[in-house]
Amino acid sequence: MDIKERIHEFIVTNCLFGDTEYDLTDETPLLDSGIIDSTGVIELVLFVSEAFGIEVPAEDMLPENFNSITRLSNYVQMQAVASAGQ
Repeated sequence: MDIKERIHEFIVTNCLFGDTEYDLTDETPLLDSGIIDSTGVIELVLFVSEAFGIEVPAEDMLPENFNSITRLSNYVQMQAVASAGQ
């Protein structure tokens, strides 16, 4: 399962409470559509940390990184590359 699939599965299970009828795409604005709120962002941060083994500093908890599955996937990939280069 790739990064986007894992994030999608997490959101459907934990934020949409298993509602597979919701039209959730990789570009759906998670914050703007109300799928996640501030608590949901924290849950996503914990999920990303555990699932992908990266730390998410507070300054990275921004809509630019968390407002869609694509944005979050890109963030995870960038953090993984940055961690590998250290």
